[in-house]
Amino acid sequence: MTFSPGDLFLILPELLVITAACLVLALDPVLSSSKKDGLAWLSLGTLAVSMGVIASQMGHAAPAFGGIVIIDAYACFWRLLLCFVAGLTVLLSHTYLREERLYFGEYYGFVLLALSGMMVMVSAADLLTIYLGTELMSLSLYVMAGLKRSEPRSLEASAKYFVLGAFSSGILLYGISLLYGATGSTRLPAIAAAIAGRSLDDPLLLAATILLAVGFGFKLAVVPFHMWTPDVYQGAPTSVTAFMAVASKAASFGAFLRVFVEGLGGLKANWSAIFLLLCVATLVLGNIVALVQTNIKRMLAYSSIAHAGYALIGVVAAGMAGGPAGGANGIAAVMLYFALYAFMTFGAFTIVAMLRKGGLDGDEIEDFTGLATRHPLAALLMLVFMVSLAGIPPTAGFIGKFYVFMSAVEAGLTWLAVLALVFAAISAYYYLRIVMVMYMREPVALTAASPRLVMSPALSIVLACAVAGVLFFGVYPNPLVNLAGQAVLTLK
Repeated sequence: MTFSPGDLFLILPELLVITAACLVLALDPVLSSSKKDGLAWLSLGTLAVSMGVIASQMGHAAPAFGGIVIIDAYACFWRLLLCFVAGLTVLLSHTYLREERLYFGEYYGFVLLALSGMMVMVSAADLLTIYLGTELMSLSLYVMAGLKRSEPRSLEASAKYFVLGAFSSGILLYGISLLYGATGSTRLPAIAAAIAGRSLDDPLLLAATILLAVGFGFKLAVVPFHMWTPDVYQGAPTSVTAFMAVASKAASFGAFLRVFVEGLGGLKANWSAIFLLLCVATLVLGNIVALVQTNIKRMLAYSSIAHAGYALIGVVAAGMAGGPAGGANGIAAVMLYFALYAFMTFGAFTIVAMLRKGGLDGDEIEDFTGLATRHPLAALLMLVFMVSLAGIPPTAGFIGKFYVFMSAVEAGLTWLAVLALVFAAISAYYYLRIVMVMYMREPVALTAASPRLVMSPALSIVLACAVAGVLFFGVYPNPLVNLAGQAVLTLK
């Protein structure tokens, strides 16, 4: 591996985030509870500077550290999205942690450490570097999921996530080792060159591909590797759940696409069939099981599983498309989908985090009864987010589904687009059920244990960003469409 000082500028955003994380962890023990708010503002300032640096790198493509990292438009797209979501998480957490009486300043350090791992994942061009980024992200999230140390449900979520996450990490590492044995390298360009003209008839290559699909499948929460998602989403603090549902899934898809498009692109005719099966199973189970949930965090967990299925449509379309342009359209559709998914999902979880019941999260669907009467603005915002998640125009959710479905049609998978459309219609039932509970049921008599809504300037900023993204990109998606289209062209 070669090294030059210019490489440090290419990874300057990651260095800034990691430095801020270490500073937060060092300052936390010496600051009083009343001064720990400063750690949140330090984190936000770092994220703003990092986003500025990433934006300046958007038009360039350069390898760093001998090619184990590649800073191109594709990496910058994901890094910008991840930093934006991390900023929203910090703002959401500022109020949420105070309501939960969780005065843990190190929380912000773990958010930044998880973010740095995600940024490494999407910009790495070497399987071992991707693995290290994945582990940094995962270890931070294991701790964050168990932040409510006095609640058994939170500790259970952390333990389940850790055990299953460690198991999937071992599978991913085993797949990397087999792929190294089959190709002689962990660098994605070298792997692509080594498998050119080969197929999955090679048992070693077949086993490596399957193990990589399983390892990434856990991180993506696709069926049948989804079993951890409902329990962890329900048990983790709501701010952590929002971060996991958006940032963790986006980073995992970013790394997953780079590995299978750049490294294993020569086998796309083979692996696309594997992901087609996973896609259909994920759409079916995610949408059907979400219908019977009574806890809104569990419902949104199964919803996120279903959305991973919609995103996989673009991956399958990229694998089965007739030419490079068709493949690029499928990948661009996935990138666009997650950029839009971030706004509506984070907005929905923010409303959930604002609803309190007797000092606890008001995360049962029944807790939203009569919300339109008690808090009409919050109910209206939740209505917008639910409609967007259902894919109803003119919201961002409709645009995301439209481009993913179009990529399937262009790849000759019209039947898959129709199937996904049917399940999108089914999903409207459980999303609009929340709307019905808010608007068509009378609120119960107020007591000390009745649900109440927590408001703060930070939460107002989060909601304003989320609803603006949902509505603006639902009407005028061209900026994101063009950005995703340009970014995907840098994938080899």
